[in-house]
Amino acid sequence: MSLKAPNFNDIKDAHERIKAFIHKTPVFSSTSLNEILNVDLFFKCENFQKVGAFKFRGATNAVRLLSADEAKKGVTTHSSGNHAAALSLAAEQLGVPAYIVMPENAPEIKKKAVEGYGAKITYCEPTTKAREETSSLVQKETGATFIHPYNNFNVVCGQGTAAMEFLNEVNDLDVIIAPVGGGGLMSGTVISSKAIKPNIKVYGAEPLNADDACRSLKKGLIFPALPPNTIADGLLTSLGSLTFQILHEKLDGIFTVKEETIKKAMRMIWERMKIIVEPSAAVPLAAIIENKDLFKGQKVGLILSGGNVDLDNLPF
Repeated sequence: MSLKAPNFNDIKDAHERIKAFIHKTPVFSSTSLNEILNVDLFFKCENFQKVGAFKFRGATNAVRLLSADEAKKGVTTHSSGNHAAALSLAAEQLGVPAYIVMPENAPEIKKKAVEGYGAKITYCEPTTKAREETSSLVQKETGATFIHPYNNFNVVCGQGTAAMEFLNEVNDLDVIIAPVGGGGLMSGTVISSKAIKPNIKVYGAEPLNADDACRSLKKGLIFPALPPNTIADGLLTSLGSLTFQILHEKLDGIFTVKEETIKKAMRMIWERMKIIVEPSAAVPLAAIIENKDLFKGQKVGLILSGGNVDLDNLPF
């Protein structure tokens, strides 16, 4: 069964709705990285977005579309990281209660962020089954609206606003690459990019050790992400029914990258650009490093998805 997927008008509407509440993040370039890789690179810095990640765009759009009755009962989700923080802040800004289910082993920094935005946290075992069951209980008790981290029409629309801003600023890109976890950012990116510039190539990038999206698109059915073993902790989830459908139809391909290359890419961004990105955000640059000849001399846009990194556990 085909699901209703967003179109570019939905993304433009989302941008109008959320632009007063989000950061219009900058686009950076680096002469030294361009010279090293022989590619003309542009970086959309969502690591400077509120809550330190692109997720705030989708969460804000979803929360701002609640009816008055839904807003009164609040929102809920299960997330160990950026979506939990994003939904909590988006809800707090509107005075909406937020009920977040988090695995007990979620990073302390993420727990503190969610608490800091006034959300009520319920902890669960760190398994998908436990997350979903606990989330279902919380939803029953509170009547809150469940907002999925990526497999949600309104969330995908919000995430698509990053690529829309990107291409409005740098309109002659040949290629755009974003990281793929659950596929919300990637789905919004490919919808916006192909609408603005139909001949642009749009690729995903994911860790070789969590290559479920690549396998899913090749085989034409969703493979679960089992067992992902990667430092890119934002890219551990499987595609959802909606995101799979969009990517299967529109995406030009997915590059899978080695762990050592992710570390190398992350370090290059820190050292050469003097900005903090998390491992997941470095995955698109890792795809360039491993496929330099393919992108030689082209103008390539990379979305730096976030900058929430545990400074006590750096991979270098």
